[in-house]
Amino acid sequence: MIIDSFPHKFFFTFLYKITRFILAIMFFYASYDKILYPTAFAKIVYSYQILPDFFVNITAIVLPWLEFVLGVFLIAGFYIQGSAIITNILLIIFMGAIIFNLSRGLNINCGCFSTSLNTSISLLTILRDMFFIFLSFYLIYSVFFLLPRSKK
Repeated sequence: MIIDSFPHKFFFTFLYKITRFILAIMFFYASYDKILYPTAFAKIVYSYQILPDFFVNITAIVLPWLEFVLGVFLIAGFYIQGSAIITNILLIIFMGAIIFNLSRGLNINCGCFSTSLNTSISLLTILRDMFFIFLSFYLIYSVFFLLPRSKK
């Protein structure tokens, strides 16, 4: 479905750009502290008890930079189709890790936006992630189905 009429086109283009902006800011904010303090972030990744030990450090180094680059691409509109797909995959993985650890009864630091704040995972964390996943699904829908190629 491609939007052709002016009011609809304007509205959906605006919504698409706002969605990109919100997700980009979220990824910038999420990456900042993790880039500055990779050791603290590695401890948080380890506390999730999901990855094998040899993946913890590489994840703690690569993931924040991936979040940062996604933020840049979303703001600038570079590689937007790939960025939308990776955004969805990351957010679903993040929420899956949180749900998995909540179901195991682990009370661990989320590490979502800061390595220094002791923000435990909770139902609120899941609700927040669901909001971001909703935005990322809208981004996918916009990129692949709603807006014409020239507006991406």
